[in-house]
Amino acid sequence: MAPLVGFDRDCYRLGYGGGYFDRTLAALKPRPWAIGVGFELSQLETIYPQDFDIPMDLIVTEASVRRR
Repeated sequence: MAPLVGFDRDCYRLGYGGGYFDRTLAALKPRPWAIGVGFELSQLETIYPQDFDIPMDLIVTEASVRRR
């Protein structure tokens, strides 16, 4: 599970900076399920994902569960 500072409707995660989580996910074979946990008010229109960003498989908030 990964904490979310923000997220968008495509399940891309805005974290705390540095890209450590994305690099770790990219290195793991097979890639584990990635679940982001945050608050509904953190949803953004887009986080403008970069090529190295990896979307979450699920995002869980107090109001919903979103699946990619």
